Amino acid sequence: MSKRFEDKTNTSETCRDTFDSRTLSTFQRIVHQYITRHRDRAQRELKYYALQRSLEDAIELAALSKLPSGKRHPHQYRIPGQVLNAAKEELLAIAPELQMCKTFADLIEKVHTAIRPIKGIGELAVYDISLRIGAHLGLAPERVYIHSGTRSGAKAIGIYDGQKSLAMDKLPEPFHELTPREVEDCLCIYKDALKRS
Repeated sequence: MSKRFEDKTNTSETCRDTFDSRTLSTFQRIVHQYITRHRDRAQRELKYYALQRSLEDAIELAALSKLPSGKRHPHQYRIPGQVLNAAKEELLAIAPELQMCKTFADLIEKVHTAIRPIKGIGELAVYDISLRIGAHLGLAPERVYIHSGTRSGAKAIGIYDGQKSLAMDKLPEPFHELTPREVEDCLCIYKDALKRS
């Protein structure tokens, strides 16, 4: 382990431990607001993929980013349809491999390898599609995965130093009321409020 990495880790730990009561109070309000305004919606969305009749059906809806309403998820709204179709075809081709995944970490790695090379598929699309397929397979993140929005939120609270994912114990105490998936969502949704706290 390099000295530079050790220093970063120590800095991160120090920052994590120095939140004052006012900042923690802000975090508590943000977590409470996330729970009351967003938790149910996010759970309903994932349940839609979980209840699909087959993995293939779940992959198709996940890759095309279809919501229960039939509309496309806003996160993938700007991705051209042919790009999402290409992702769908790549994932359907490896459906048996996805079926064998035992952890979300395994799943997202396989999804990343299959679709990230497609021009127009970014880190958020890889995460979202993996999350939807994971809902069908009963696999949820055990860590907080980082993409552009989540990265901004994690930087705002001083816990990001280049990782692809964060362990829950790196987060301030108020966030422990959430699952790793919910923390990802919360950091992304409230990144601007966190910057001001």
